[in-house]
Amino acid sequence: MSTLQPARLKPGITTDALPDPVAQAAGSTTLIRGRALIIWDHKAPPGTRKLDAIDTDQITPAADCVSESLDTLDERWKAGSFRHLMPDFRARVHRGETFLIAGDRFAIGSSREMSPAGLKGVAEEVGLEMVIIAGNNMGDIFRRNSFNLGLHVVQCPEAVADAKDEDEFTFDPVSRAIRNVTQGKDYTPVPLSVKEEEIRRGGGIFAVGRREFKTSVERTPALDWADPELAKGMTTTEQILWAHRFDRDFPRADFKPGATVRAYADLLPASDGTAPFSIHTFNQITGGNTIYPRQAAVANDHFVFTGRDDDDKQTSIGRAFAKAHGMEKPYYATPGDGIFHFYFPEQGLVLPGQFIPGADSHSRAYGAYGAVGIGVGSTTLGFGWSTGYIYVTVAKARRVSFVGRLNPWVGGKDIVLELLRRWGAKQSQGMSVEFVDAQRQLPMVARNTIANMMAEAEALNGIFAPDETTYAWYREKGMANLPYPSLSPGANAVYEIDEVFDLSDVAPMIAKPFSPGNAFSATEVAKEKITFDKAMIGSCTNGSYADLLQAALVLRAARGMGRVTAATEFKVFPGSGGVGRQIETPDQRLGGESIADVFRSVGAVIRQSWCGPCFGQGEDALDPGQRAITSFNRNWQNRMGYGGEGFLASPSVVAASAMLGYMAGPEELGISWDAHTFAV
Repeated sequence: MSTLQPARLKPGITTDALPDPVAQAAGSTTLIRGRALIIWDHKAPPGTRKLDAIDTDQITPAADCVSESLDTLDERWKAGSFRHLMPDFRARVHRGETFLIAGDRFAIGSSREMSPAGLKGVAEEVGLEMVIIAGNNMGDIFRRNSFNLGLHVVQCPEAVADAKDEDEFTFDPVSRAIRNVTQGKDYTPVPLSVKEEEIRRGGGIFAVGRREFKTSVERTPALDWADPELAKGMTTTEQILWAHRFDRDFPRADFKPGATVRAYADLLPASDGTAPFSIHTFNQITGGNTIYPRQAAVANDHFVFTGRDDDDKQTSIGRAFAKAHGMEKPYYATPGDGIFHFYFPEQGLVLPGQFIPGADSHSRAYGAYGAVGIGVGSTTLGFGWSTGYIYVTVAKARRVSFVGRLNPWVGGKDIVLELLRRWGAKQSQGMSVEFVDAQRQLPMVARNTIANMMAEAEALNGIFAPDETTYAWYREKGMANLPYPSLSPGANAVYEIDEVFDLSDVAPMIAKPFSPGNAFSATEVAKEKITFDKAMIGSCTNGSYADLLQAALVLRAARGMGRVTAATEFKVFPGSGGVGRQIETPDQRLGGESIADVFRSVGAVIRQSWCGPCFGQGEDALDPGQRAITSFNRNWQNRMGYGGEGFLASPSVVAASAMLGYMAGPEELGISWDAHTFAV
């Protein structure tokens, strides 16, 4: 049994009517010239260090990620490019500063394809071409999106190190050779894989899709799992990718890190934010009316509940697409149904052994359920809706074995914040991370948080091989007969890094701005008495019933000690509409009160299920100068609202902080840990 489906032709369409594949187009051979536009790190002495870790929120602020129609997709994206980080960016590009120079880990974070599209468009509107030269470990989704769109991106730390303001550069689009004309220096960038080079020189993802569309429609997808002997040498991720490969004759010897393969997708989910560009891609490749989108799912969770006309125009693009193609629940989720990383697993669309490329970076969350979830951006998703598969590059593997016993109050958020703190500036280096829960201590809610935040760890994906914890979760949902075989990492699988993570060393954590890895123990932070304006619990990272129950137990204990009202503004965002309804029902753990009643009793407000405050949208976004402690997943500069500061913690720490009025864990309230009372 398989969850893969063949292409479905629209009424009246036959395969004979589909366009024949076209020959690969030859890319431009014209040498590109321009001057340096360097993004300096202003915390260092002037002109001494290029800025590292520029995230896509800084390239394209959330408020500029809106498209009001398919005809004007990139107008807001261009206008918003580097709006806050470099307000004169557009003017500088227009006067010829078209070689953007940045440090390591450029364009990390969200999958917003608005960033490369906007940067490319800013140069093109005056007849120029942009070239981005960055250091090591460029954001993998941004890099892939750039090849798809024809934006020139290269990784060359030496060229970055030497570059000075006003230096003149050239770039050869054929060889990718870089020359600093001013300094008389030549550079060879990090090479691309064969397939990346083919996409780059072959006209981008639209052209590749048109070449492969007809063949993909004519072929019925099928899985081919590795036999036990072959599986011994593969990680869980590698076994899933191998089974989903489109090219059955792909040599096993070549299936290794760095190889790019075509892999069928079981689910190709988008949000209302990423769907418009995916729809545009699908229409460009298929003609828009030849097939139904393959393995598609869309959830309205980003640009809803704002009351803005432009946001409604954005979501209307997805609504019209769903109506035209007969997409219904649970594959098309309406506003309030849930955040798609939470909603789709809840609805049983995410299963162990699946390959799920999602348009959003936090699609990595599906690794909690034994699936390979990766973030790919909008155009790759639209390509997948057209062909049923995507191109994916096999990554090096990294194993993290969790051992030791969990300390009181420690959950998934604390574990992943501590992991990111230890990994430091290098983070996961783009690897595929395999988690081993050696003592079966981590429930699905904790695994979801950890896998989800592999987006912040800059991993290709993070995965817990399905085990008894996984299968028990599905049985509780009435899903005992799952379609794919049980998987576990092969005994001879090769890991670039193999590390042991002792859970007994982890305490409740709080991450300070502006990085999830800038984390400290809650006890240490409590000494600073850091005050804040808002406490917010929920999101796709910590919006489950168990997460909210954990927080409610802390609040109930605080009430019993005389603290009956939150000391600050307090908001709750359930992971789905289903969770929102569930928390209104009585719970014995709370003495018969509901979770929602406990929250409201201390002054908290229950909001709709959506992503808005996490990325600075809606009435709960931070204003300049405001500070919030949240259970969200990222806290980069301006992420939760321009000029605001976000801190990250577990639901129990956020709840305790809300009652105290400063950031601290439950123990600061005088609550003593009792597993029978507080363990969820």
